[in-house]
Amino acid sequence: MAGPQDNRRQHQEDSEFEDKVIHINRCAKVVKGGRRFSFAAIVVVGDKKGQIGVGLGKAGEVPEAIKKAGKQAKKNLMKVPLEGNTIPHEVVGHFGASQVLMKPAPEGTGIIASSSVRAIMEVAGIQNILTKSIRRDNPHNVVRATLEGLRSLRSFSDIAKARNKTVGEIL
Repeated sequence: MAGPQDNRRQHQEDSEFEDKVIHINRCAKVVKGGRRFSFAAIVVVGDKKGQIGVGLGKAGEVPEAIKKAGKQAKKNLMKVPLEGNTIPHEVVGHFGASQVLMKPAPEGTGIIASSSVRAIMEVAGIQNILTKSIRRDNPHNVVRATLEGLRSLRSFSDIAKARNKTVGEIL
């Protein structure tokens, strides 16, 4: 049986993650009595320290869809290598017909990105980045392309270890 201690631990675990709704899609099914609406929500969660996850939730009501998407996002967490408050190197993420170009930026630049990509960067803790969504702008594919790009990032220490060199030699 869950006691007050378990509830506090669960609440503390949830509070370290911030979630943002990226997109809500309304779908209508026409039936004899009129239209039946269902909703799909894309939600991104992150701890602003390089850990992010994205989830898709579907339900008959918007709050329930957001709740389901948040739950799924917490199951799909991944770690993003950060270099200060930007990314270590330039990368292009591909998914479907969408492409997202991401470039590291100097301090003070901010997040130059579309709304879908901006939400991901904010919860990941990236504060200075230049991005460009190329080709298609479907939010589902743009989000997946952004995640694919972030997944393919490698830190300088990982590259140095793979080449049996020091970080100074690589830079």
